[in-house]
Amino acid sequence: MNAKKAFSLILCAAFICLLFAACGQKTDGGNTKAPIADGVYSADFKTDSSMFHVNEVYEGKGTLTVKDGKMVIHITMPSKNTVNLFPGTAEDAQKDGAKLIEPTTDTVTYSDGMTEEVYGFDLPVPYLDKEFDCALIGTKGKWYDHKVSVSNPVLKDGASEAAEDGEYTCEVTLTGGSGKASVESPARIVVKDGSMTATVIWSSSHYEYMTIGETKYEPVNTEGNSTFEIPVELDKDIAVSALTTAMSEPHLIDYTLHFDGASLKKAE
Repeated sequence: MNAKKAFSLILCAAFICLLFAACGQKTDGGNTKAPIADGVYSADFKTDSSMFHVNEVYEGKGTLTVKDGKMVIHITMPSKNTVNLFPGTAEDAQKDGAKLIEPTTDTVTYSDGMTEEVYGFDLPVPYLDKEFDCALIGTKGKWYDHKVSVSNPVLKDGASEAAEDGEYTCEVTLTGGSGKASVESPARIVVKDGSMTATVIWSSSHYEYMTIGETKYEPVNTEGNSTFEIPVELDKDIAVSALTTAMSEPHLIDYTLHFDGASLKKAE
């Protein structure tokens, strides 16, 4: 084989290698798999406007959940003034068939102890560290275009374990009411098919039922302190109500439960 032919073969092989490498890369708009492992992370959420930001309690951060290679960040807003988000432009949000992101109702507790119900949103994240489109509509019915980005994901302690089915323990705090009631901590957590159920044991035997939103939960025991099994999320204020008969008349009292993800660990 002469030198000229050998050189041509080398160039051809190099070109083929480059083609394979290019095929293995994904463009920003075509990411189909997250660059980080499945788990629950704390991550920075930045926007292009001071009018669009997360609640001050969360100091510019949201909860990034990665599952099966897909990323979604939960952001808690300062109020209920933002009624929908859309993962794209304002123009596309107004087209027929556009799937808007509906709000969740989050309860936040401020440094002075005051609590407030605000809206939160679960926003799909196509990729990290680069801006992407996110439109929002407020109470006045006008859509606005924004650029947002998600960066600096930090795995929450115990969050990677929680992706697996099993039994765990987790520290839980209770606020609200008169301040006299409490719940047993740490609480037992069962993870099944990615969902968490907590066993909540009250400091009293006088609670007849609990509610979360419109869903009512009956006690799972007949003796001892009132015990309930309810669905929960880590690192999120969960608004609940509980009917107590300890007073002269039954009272439905509002409380807030908070399960600390950093304390989550496998049950012994």
